[in-house]
Amino acid sequence: MSEDVWLVVGLGNPGPSYSGNRHNVGYLVAEELASRMAGSFRAHKTGRADVVEGRLGVPGSTGGTTRVVVARPRSYMNESGGPVSALMGFYKVPVGQVVAVHDELDLPFDTMRVKLGGGDNGHNGLRSMRRSLGTGDFYRVRVGIGRPSGRQSPADFVLSDYSSTERRQLPFQVDRAADAVESLLTEGLERTQGRYNS
Repeated sequence: MSEDVWLVVGLGNPGPSYSGNRHNVGYLVAEELASRMAGSFRAHKTGRADVVEGRLGVPGSTGGTTRVVVARPRSYMNESGGPVSALMGFYKVPVGQVVAVHDELDLPFDTMRVKLGGGDNGHNGLRSMRRSLGTGDFYRVRVGIGRPSGRQSPADFVLSDYSSTERRQLPFQVDRAADAVESLLTEGLERTQGRYNS
């Protein structure tokens, strides 16, 4: 029997003009996980995502135990579902072993929550995944970005860059989110929620 594989998807928008956006924190966490696996992203043969294959383990341990594909869709956020569905088919990953890492307006910056299932809460990447997969019953690592102050629209806010103050904290937030992913894969939802749901 073949070994189980998990698919961890960092949601974001491709291209350098989006790289510093709050909406792209999923990509940043995916990059951190890739570096923990000592891998670099390469184009997947489906042509719709960049992937790193390897192993992850308990946060802080060396040598991973769980087989993982970390992916960044090459499509824009609102079309993320197609590439995710294609990768699930290619690697034969059931929906219960898919983790979406994404920005979350309803959580303050520097907080996060890990959960299974739920609505898309207006998040275009989650909505696209739900549409393509036919279900929302996948894991989410929700990385808080907070809501805009004043009159700025949420749509403009998520596509704006982190503030200089936030940028100083961001590496710690990304590191913690990557720890939460590793914990989820190796120790399960309940223990991970107890440790990381701030």
